[in-house]
Amino acid sequence: MVEYNNGKLDATFSALSDPTRRAILSRLATGNLTVSEIAEPYEMSLAAVSKHIRVLTNANLVSQQKEGRIRRCRLEPGALKTAAQWLEYYKRFWEENLQSLERYIDTLEE
Repeated sequence: MVEYNNGKLDATFSALSDPTRRAILSRLATGNLTVSEIAEPYEMSLAAVSKHIRVLTNANLVSQQKEGRIRRCRLEPGALKTAAQWLEYYKRFWEENLQSLERYIDTLEE
């Protein structure tokens, strides 16, 4: 099995567990946005949106750049790639084990 930094992986999956944060990542996939632009479609305070962005930043899913009083946010795909690799490993693991079980059941039926 590939070794993963559990703390980073935990932070990634924790950040992804919230639908608002997943929606923010989807919006950032189309390009960089300011915090105000990210907050636009939500009926929550700018402070609440900033907390979501902080969680995403702490999980290395988003980076921020300050331009005067404006903060621009950018999607950082590296943490997503690590999570996808982790999921792919277990997908293959379970597919192989289920195929093995299926072959065993087939031999019992014969």
